[in-house]
Amino acid sequence: MRKNTRVIIFISGVLLLAFGMLGLKEDDKRFQISKGLDIFATLFRDVNLFYVDDVQPEKMVQDGIDAMLKKLDPYTVYYPETKLDEFKMMTTGEYAGIGSVIGMKDDYVVIREPYKGSPSYKAGLLPGDLILAVDGENMKGKNVEYVSSRLKGQPGKEVVLKLQRVGEEKPLEKRVLREVVQVPSVPYYGMLNNEIGYIYFTGFTDKAADDVRSAIMDLKNRGAQSLVLDLRGNGGGLLDQAVEIANFFLPKGSLIVSTKGKMKQWDKEYRTTRNPLLPDMKLAVLIDRASASASEILSGSLQDYDRAVIIGERSFGKGLVQTTRDLVYNTKLKVTTAKYYIPSGRCIQAVDYSHRNPDGSVGTIPDSLMKPFKTKAGRTVYDGGGITPDVKIEPEKYAKVTQELVLQDMIFDFVNEYAATHPTIATPSEFVLSDELFNEFKEYLKKREFEYETASQLVLERLVKATQDEKYYDQVSSQVEQLKNSLGHSIDRDLDVFKKEISDILSDQLMERYYMQEGVIEYHIRNDKDIAKALEVLSNNEEYQKILK
Repeated sequence: MRKNTRVIIFISGVLLLAFGMLGLKEDDKRFQISKGLDIFATLFRDVNLFYVDDVQPEKMVQDGIDAMLKKLDPYTVYYPETKLDEFKMMTTGEYAGIGSVIGMKDDYVVIREPYKGSPSYKAGLLPGDLILAVDGENMKGKNVEYVSSRLKGQPGKEVVLKLQRVGEEKPLEKRVLREVVQVPSVPYYGMLNNEIGYIYFTGFTDKAADDVRSAIMDLKNRGAQSLVLDLRGNGGGLLDQAVEIANFFLPKGSLIVSTKGKMKQWDKEYRTTRNPLLPDMKLAVLIDRASASASEILSGSLQDYDRAVIIGERSFGKGLVQTTRDLVYNTKLKVTTAKYYIPSGRCIQAVDYSHRNPDGSVGTIPDSLMKPFKTKAGRTVYDGGGITPDVKIEPEKYAKVTQELVLQDMIFDFVNEYAATHPTIATPSEFVLSDELFNEFKEYLKKREFEYETASQLVLERLVKATQDEKYYDQVSSQVEQLKNSLGHSIDRDLDVFKKEISDILSDQLMERYYMQEGVIEYHIRNDKDIAKALEVLSNNEEYQKILK
């Protein structure tokens, strides 16, 4: 009995020592935090007081916070009060402004696309309009973020824009009344044929599930027997919206995703709560390298339950969950608090931010370390690398000439000049790019003196310089000249060789210029190989069932 008592006393002593050590560790951690904050405060005070030039305290703090959070992962972000509209846009798809996609062009910001029905659309702004001034303030040299902040503002308040338009000698003045702009999560849906519906879905905002539900019900009323859900380019958003949309296709009570974090409060399970809208309808989901986060939860859960055929490219691989924290002075922190796991138990996070390389870079998880999991029907799937589609489609690889035409804005500029003298073109369902129009584009490039260098030419230039520096050139000059002739390119020849892919992008830009985003999607549907494969799979019940077993 006395021996047992001694054992109990010994165990109790060990436990007390362990808890005591934990307490010391926590006390030490709190001390280190307090110490670091004191050092930062005194350092910041002295730099502000004694530095030879004036400093911008607010910018210094912002830069310091950004640099600190950058060491963690790209998704942990601090939002000062001045950027809360950016946070609201991310979660709701809403902001107050003029409603346009903008970008840089030379020294000015340019209108890339006015949203249909937006204030900029109503005011007659066009793609290609350079923003020279906003409310009298010169915008030359200002970046996109700065100009965007001037375009946004209180709904109902007017903003005056000075614009330079293609085909106009003198600048134009446009008065635009700011409104609350809602970027739709479902910019397009329709019927691919008499039996197959299609939904193009761009983001998981707080209204996403309602938008998808409305599209589904309308397509059902039109006779849809099967459905294509297009998540390509969908970077994700709110987790609860992914669960809600999964509930349209999966039975009540189905586990969609679970989260696990350092703190117990982040360990949660998310299940469907209602009977599905479409319990049996055949479903194909399209994904690509830009499908991330909530897109991967939705497509991954449908794959794990063998509920849909996933078609396309392997997805981005973001298995991290962020939570928003309110901070002082009306600021916010979006912080990574957990990893998420889809129904099979796999986490699809592809990058390990917690174990960086010595140079600070991060690497992807190698295929050899990926673990196998099983879907409900027993199919093998893997973790650590995004969602791998059931039917893989190789991504388009564009030629150098095509890339340069886009990067140098040659296609964008040509389309805007063309539109200035051609008020209409054929509808997206009927449009075909003619040889005459393509040749007109080629002449335009000559007029603009379009030039570019291939990667092989740049390598050859370095080789020539190296041989000259090392005095080998005379010995190999004939071979070098032969290489020059072989690797040299003719723009005319390249335009003809890669005519199809250039024509596709030129057609896209024309559709966007005349018919906006809806027109681009409608045109794409006719020639999209992912959609063509989805149509093939959904139209063949035997193939569909074979993939899912």
